[in-house]
Amino acid sequence: MLLVLCVDLDDDLGRKTGIPTPVVGRNEIEHAAVSLAEADPEDSDVNVFFEGVHLHDRFAGKDEAVEVAAVTGEERGDVAANRAVGRELDQVLAQLQAEEAVRVIVVTDGAQDESVIPVIRSRVQIDSVRRVVVRQAQDLESMYYTIKQVLDDPETRGTILVPLGVLLLIYPLAILADMVGLPGSVLGLGSGALGLYALVRGLGLENAIDDWVSRARRSLYTGRVTLITYIVAAALLVVGGVEGVETLDTVRVDEAIDVGTMLAALFYGAIRWFAAAAFTTSLGQITDEFLAGRFHWRYLNAPVYILAIGAILHTMSAFFLGTVDLATLAAVLTAGTLLSVLSTLTIAVVESHRTPKTGTQA
Repeated sequence: MLLVLCVDLDDDLGRKTGIPTPVVGRNEIEHAAVSLAEADPEDSDVNVFFEGVHLHDRFAGKDEAVEVAAVTGEERGDVAANRAVGRELDQVLAQLQAEEAVRVIVVTDGAQDESVIPVIRSRVQIDSVRRVVVRQAQDLESMYYTIKQVLDDPETRGTILVPLGVLLLIYPLAILADMVGLPGSVLGLGSGALGLYALVRGLGLENAIDDWVSRARRSLYTGRVTLITYIVAAALLVVGGVEGVETLDTVRVDEAIDVGTMLAALFYGAIRWFAAAAFTTSLGQITDEFLAGRFHWRYLNAPVYILAIGAILHTMSAFFLGTVDLATLAAVLTAGTLLSVLSTLTIAVVESHRTPKTGTQA
């Protein structure tokens, strides 16, 4: 007689379905497999039970009798589990009451369950051991679905594919640039773009950039003046930076300079343009606030302060470079301070007279 013996060493069947073991008979094993699949579809013992049914049907109808049974151990899976399997196997053999010798095909789902084979061999003859392995590469499949999920997410897709795309484009662009004699510039621009992207992601500035782009788009559609003034201010800042560097180069040619003189030269060449950029931006913001009905007279202090600060810094840098004397510096400092104070007081008086006064009536 041939016995197809399904081994569940850690007793998943009993713990998850409550079916008493051992289980003997084809229909009973099939019912146990379905019950375990409903309780836990990912349990590998489901495949063990179905394999037992498959082997039973395969050998049934031949010259010898065939039976299928399932035995279980204990959750811990140690020596106690092996002994439990031995006791249940004894029950199965007693239930079969076979007149001829029983030979066994052991069906398991892995090496752990096969540790009980010596216990089974001490009771019956083992013809073969069948280890059920599901035909799928679990790691590869998991990797495939993980990559698919990542590529379906717009945010993650941008995080991974954008730098990868920049890296892949550097080489072909370098080849094209080499044909026209500009290899270094392409490599520099490519690495610079990749580095800038890495900094933006690393510092978490992507949300701020998205907000800035959204505000710029709204400004364009609503006709806000600040959009133009920001562009003009950016151009003035670039011109100021170039002017500062040129002034520094001129001073370097004339004499050996220290760090203080270098800073003074940079300020002297750039501060006028920087002040003009700030002045332009403040005028644009004041204009937008006026058009939106949110204008306050104290907003006019900003352009005055910018002019005063610009004049003071320009004169101070000129003083350190030796192009103006101390009397001129003192005069500019005094004039800038008086201008700021007078602007603040004047606008405060204007606001106080234009603000309606409220009182109580008896």
